[in-house]
Amino acid sequence: MDLQTRKLELIQEFLKIQSEEVISRLENILKKESLKAEEEHFKPMSHEDFNSRIDQSMKDSKNGRLLEANELKSKIDKWN
Repeated sequence: MDLQTRKLELIQEFLKIQSEEVISRLENILKKESLKAEEEHFKPMSHEDFNSRIDQSMKDSKNGRLLEANELKSKIDKWN
């Protein structure tokens, strides 16, 4: 059975659940798994990478390649 079929079957079973407690437990499991997945993909940057990013940011600022916060907010507001 492929993953997509398994997901659909799980959804069908989930929709049959009538117990608040069971749904709460499933929600907690999903939250824990989501946090665990995030932690596994998070990799702290090295000091060298951090300093390199600072140097690049300073160069960008010196060369006018930056946006003020209000400019950025204005651009974001236009997305909607």
